Amino acid sequence: MRQFINTIRQLSRRRTVRIFGAVVLLGLTVRSLPYFAPVLLEDIRQTSVAMEFRDRNNLPLGTILSRDQNHTAVVPLTEISPNFIQAIIAAEDKRYYHHGALDAIAIGRSLLEAVQAGEIVSGASTITMQLARMLEPAPRTLPHKFAEIWLSWRLTAGMNRDQILAAYINRLPMGGNLYGVEAASRAYFGVPAADLSLSQASLLAALPNDPTDLDPYHNWTGLKKRQKYVLDRMVEDGYITHQESDRALREPLQLRSRQGEAIAAPHFLFWVANQLSDADIQTPQIKTTLDRPLQQFVETQVRQVTDALADRNVGHAAAIVIDNNTGQVLAYVGSPDYFDTQNLGSNDGVQTLRQPGSTLKPFLYELAIARSTIRPNTVLADVPTYYAIPGAKLYTPTDYSETFLGPVRVRIALANSLNIPAVRVLEKVGVPDFLHRLNQLGFTHLDREPEFYGLGLTLGSGEVSLWELSRAYLTLANGGEPLSLATTITPELPKNCPGNCSQFDTPDTWKLIVDMLSDSHARAAAFGVESVLNLPFPVAVKTGTSSDYRDTWTVGFTTDYTVATWVGNFDGKPMQNISGVMGAAPLWNQIMLYLHGTDFPGDFIPPNELTKLPICADTGLKPSSDCESGTVLEYFYPEDIANYHNNSGRQTLTADYNEWLSRQGRSHLQSPRILFPNADDYFLIDNGDDSQIEFKVSGVDNQPIIWYLNGEEIAETESRSLFWTPEVGDWTLSVKSGNRTSDVTFQVRQSEDKPYRRGFSVVNSH
Repeated sequence: MRQFINTIRQLSRRRTVRIFGAVVLLGLTVRSLPYFAPVLLEDIRQTSVAMEFRDRNNLPLGTILSRDQNHTAVVPLTEISPNFIQAIIAAEDKRYYHHGALDAIAIGRSLLEAVQAGEIVSGASTITMQLARMLEPAPRTLPHKFAEIWLSWRLTAGMNRDQILAAYINRLPMGGNLYGVEAASRAYFGVPAADLSLSQASLLAALPNDPTDLDPYHNWTGLKKRQKYVLDRMVEDGYITHQESDRALREPLQLRSRQGEAIAAPHFLFWVANQLSDADIQTPQIKTTLDRPLQQFVETQVRQVTDALADRNVGHAAAIVIDNNTGQVLAYVGSPDYFDTQNLGSNDGVQTLRQPGSTLKPFLYELAIARSTIRPNTVLADVPTYYAIPGAKLYTPTDYSETFLGPVRVRIALANSLNIPAVRVLEKVGVPDFLHRLNQLGFTHLDREPEFYGLGLTLGSGEVSLWELSRAYLTLANGGEPLSLATTITPELPKNCPGNCSQFDTPDTWKLIVDMLSDSHARAAAFGVESVLNLPFPVAVKTGTSSDYRDTWTVGFTTDYTVATWVGNFDGKPMQNISGVMGAAPLWNQIMLYLHGTDFPGDFIPPNELTKLPICADTGLKPSSDCESGTVLEYFYPEDIANYHNNSGRQTLTADYNEWLSRQGRSHLQSPRILFPNADDYFLIDNGDDSQIEFKVSGVDNQPIIWYLNGEEIAETESRSLFWTPEVGDWTLSVKSGNRTSDVTFQVRQSEDKPYRRGFSVVNSH
């Protein structure tokens, strides 16, 4: 004994011995303390929730055991097979019924082994201590170990041994998102815990030791090895014989598929469960709005599209289908495979927040037209445009095609998802007003200040969910009338409008946007006439692609249904040149065709109060003899018709078009004109910033240009641009070509530290 004590003293500086010594000391101290705040069974009682879901036609969808994605089913000890109770005690705490919160014998054994090996060889945690760790998870540090022991003592003071054991067994981690033996028994074997055989029980008792590494679907060999350890402990403790152990180890076991009791729509089931009240879940069966055959079709299509695009680094997709008349959700697919946990399959792509690309543009154009900021026949400038962002480099938005179309009508700009016209329209509408409208439409996650998003808001600089996007397009499909999305039929969930329950603007404005989005000829420049967006029946559709091809979207509707799809990667990795029309659109196309089969939807209702009149395709004006691009029909508001008759012929292009015209090999003006900087521009520079400003001029073809700053010549060039390193001051830039001159004034100032802004973090379109 003296030699043992000397050995302890020699090794007392070792951390392992100090920890175990402190634990023993605390355990002895606890025994001398009066009982204080014992933990009672009511304090940690689990609520057993088993919800059975059915579709709109009473077909089963599945049963889930809890509201969150951690499957838990609570049962008393009397409903657990004795085989499992004996197995878990043998494996985890053989003297459970013979000690208190701590096992002094186990602590002594562990301490001796640690001294002999110089490190921790085996633990001394009792079942009560493990339960304490489950109730209050914490890092395995010495202070937290003390807290764990203290809670173990309180548990022992307030509960009997059977109550502690039942609470422990019902919380055991059993692999994946399964907790408790009842949930594991049903998931892996399809039987209640009361009916577990010795072989099944010992296998499940092996899981809590390392539920991740011993996943039965991926490491069967390792799990069987641990099962043998459990069976050996049961033999050692006299629960079973060697023969029974051998038979149990050799018994063939058939695992259920990971799908378990979820027949369809697991993402949807968990989403709905989280929306239900405590009273709602008391209903034996919950009837949802889903259509199971449609749901299973959409699930198959989601898997097929990700498989087909796997070589382009596409890993995930999601889709939602809504009945336009009722707002009922008919299909809801959150990922290709919910049960593929190694590939983030349990992530819900319908609710995940992602950048929406160009899918918000229809709501900007609707707001601008409703406020008379633009009119249906307005011609917008799709030309090189530059924005001086304080504290950042000069920004110029570009389109997906990286080309410019010059003057374009609103219909063409929206249908072809042109970025620059959209940004110019947002400048006029104002970012705060557009953000407010998006919030009214139900985009609740766009909750930052307008300055955070900037003009890039219309290009997708914020983050939204597929759920929010589909709900907003449902409002568009219903002529601006908000309609909440419904997921259950009985019990009925409260119908809350997405931010605003009243009609937005006049129905005609919304119908006008629908008409533009359903015009296959208007979008032909970007998508072609025979793209996957064109169906054999009337359909309005919009695509979106976020920065670096991280997300692709397609949202569209007929008079009957709204369908929204997303394709991308949950981890945010870019796809390989996959745009909206290549990623999400084929999925959307297949769902739309399935929905309508041979029963095609009706035509969209045209605007009631608007009149269609012929205009020049390139100018938006009343036709005359020199319409270069021919004539088309466009809608006019009654108050615009008089002006229509008074203006015809060619449109005089403003200076905004000068650079674009010069790129076309022709100049609208015959005198030099400075394109950039603009008059009275204000630039901020940082210390050590080596960025430059590019001066640009138009109206000069193959002639030398002399550049002046504050009257002093700085260069003579043949090109129409010149780079200049900015200096703080007030400047007048002048250019001279022949006898013609042009000048602008601008300022350069030293910047102060500014908060980061992401106003132009997204530049792709479609």
